[in-house]
Amino acid sequence: MTSIHEEFREQVRRLAEEAIKPHAAVVDDEARFPVASIDAYKALELNGLPFPEALGGGGGDLLSQVIAIEEIARVCASSALVLFIPWAALTPLVWFGSDALKRKIVPSVAAGQCGASFCLTEPGGGSDLPGLKTRAERVSNGWLLNGQKRFISNVGWSDWYAVLARISEKQFGVFMVHRDDPGFSIGRHERKMGMRGSPTADILLEDCLIPDDRVVGDPGKGYEYMMQTLTYTRPLVSAQALGLAQGALDEAVSYTSERTQFKSKVSRFQMVRGMVADMAIAVEAARSILYRAVDIAGANDDRARCFASMAKTFCTDTAMSVTTDAIQLHGGYGYMKDYPVERMMRDAKVTQIWEGTNQIQRLLVAKYVYQD
Repeated sequence: MTSIHEEFREQVRRLAEEAIKPHAAVVDDEARFPVASIDAYKALELNGLPFPEALGGGGGDLLSQVIAIEEIARVCASSALVLFIPWAALTPLVWFGSDALKRKIVPSVAAGQCGASFCLTEPGGGSDLPGLKTRAERVSNGWLLNGQKRFISNVGWSDWYAVLARISEKQFGVFMVHRDDPGFSIGRHERKMGMRGSPTADILLEDCLIPDDRVVGDPGKGYEYMMQTLTYTRPLVSAQALGLAQGALDEAVSYTSERTQFKSKVSRFQMVRGMVADMAIAVEAARSILYRAVDIAGANDDRARCFASMAKTFCTDTAMSVTTDAIQLHGGYGYMKDYPVERMMRDAKVTQIWEGTNQIQRLLVAKYVYQD
């Protein structure tokens, strides 16, 4: 990590504390889209951080992206999610799409004028991507898409949707669908346990017609494109989980340092100190494995994918355990919405599920270890 990265971390941390943290509780309580966060990101040009400068982006490397998500998730996981979902959704386009399609879509997203969403999961499952049923059929004037995508983040705010669809028995394509395309509609918004600031719903594709130039790269290589993309997006999910864990640890240290019981600060109790030590060890170990995964992600080979799965598994499991322990250290108050740790625990749970469940991640790690 360079001094430039460290300086960037301080800038994002100040932004998070001053412009995002004050409304984090309201965003969660009212399931309100964090408009104030989107506006705040513009001060550091975070909306376009990973995109090429030629497309209006910041050209930031993966470590910069991870740092930004980590620092924002420390105070508001929903705001972090709203930021990195468009990054993930447009990665296949930026890497493999035509220059004309990039120029059409990326600049407005990079400027924070609209969002973009990643559309993989379907009602029949999320981890089993080869089993997806959404189909794309080539017709005389473009492609006709039919299917249903489930649990799509940032629905409503996003103008663009990167849809993985089957074009034959064994081939898949990535298609850039616009919210105004005929045959596109949005289903019922989900009532969620956590990440309540990011709207989630199904998208429905019913004879949705899109022009030929909206296909990303080779229409038969969509599955390959998505697999390569996940090597980069899993570290972003990991960073969000790491930020949640760090935020919960910070809150636990602050609370136990101030709370008095039996005429002594709770932080002086040996069992409390042992819990906090375990939490701190887990957070630092998670940070180390995540940064290691970032360091080798550029290779985008089997080893890089294995480390991305390791980081995703360890960081998200750490987020769940640390946020749970933070509530325990708050006692009864931790169960109340007056303190942020209960929100952090609810937000943490889904990180073990999305972007490939942690059970699937462990299978991927074992596959690499056994080389089978």
